[in-house]
Amino acid sequence: MSTLSIIFPLLFMASLGYLLTAKGPFTKEHIAGISLFTFYICIPAFLFINMYQADLGSSFDTSSLCTFYLPVIAVYGLSAGLYYYLSPRETENRSNSAVYALGCSYSNTILVGLPIIVGALGEVMMGKVFAIITFHSALLFSLTFILSSKQKIGVMGAWNFSKGIIFNPIVLSISTGLILNLLQVPLEHNLTNGLRLLSEPALACALFVLGANLVFYKVAKGWHLALIASVIKLLLLPLCVYAIGRFAFSVEGDSLALLVLLSASPLGVNAYLVAMQVQAQQALIASTVVMSTVLSVFTMSLWLTILL
Repeated sequence: MSTLSIIFPLLFMASLGYLLTAKGPFTKEHIAGISLFTFYICIPAFLFINMYQADLGSSFDTSSLCTFYLPVIAVYGLSAGLYYYLSPRETENRSNSAVYALGCSYSNTILVGLPIIVGALGEVMMGKVFAIITFHSALLFSLTFILSSKQKIGVMGAWNFSKGIIFNPIVLSISTGLILNLLQVPLEHNLTNGLRLLSEPALACALFVLGANLVFYKVAKGWHLALIASVIKLLLLPLCVYAIGRFAFSVEGDSLALLVLLSASPLGVNAYLVAMQVQAQQALIASTVVMSTVLSVFTMSLWLTILL
């Protein structure tokens, strides 16, 4: 399976959303309704069922976790500082910096990373993929929600702040699926099938909403920041993963290729939903998702050539 054949469906759904909203019957109110359905129902169902069914005991390796997550956290911090430095006069600088950092470090591991890895390395690597990405969304989304919170943490605000993080639909769905997985709590068969059916349109709806919302934002505005974020995401982050994995933790072969390909995946569309949730950088993140996805056709081919 070629990289282009994996990337094309993403571009197709985003383009369809854009065209049907710009020239077709969908209005801003319609897209807002689809966005609510996607963020509060479909995406949580998708994340929950994947976390619940993941084989967490397969190929769990501390060196691999450190190789992947140390560069991710470092790039997140550096990107937040970079945006803060480039835009010092913004009133909502903390929120914007946190969301921009998410745009530089969050990978589309399920929609792009997993298919490419399976196609390049085989289905035997799927267990290792889920062992690595188990905490991916929970870590970066929670960190973004915390840093972008406008509340002051004190005696009166601590509970409301914690409740907003804990009961966020994305964080809650991931953590609940993870807990039930670890405790091996069985789910009724029909309920599992229902959740799986509910999760099926999640990625398609998210991509459709992404494309549709580009109609309401000036994509050209801040394009240079989107380009910088794309370069960081597609080249700098996987380069750091490669260097740390090979020289610091002696990770080699298919294991190293898996980690680099995961980190080299374009910005995940869920980052746009988080930007919508915290009401910061929606247009910039939408532009980065599209730009990084298009550029990943070339950068993923480059990494595949280097690694294989």
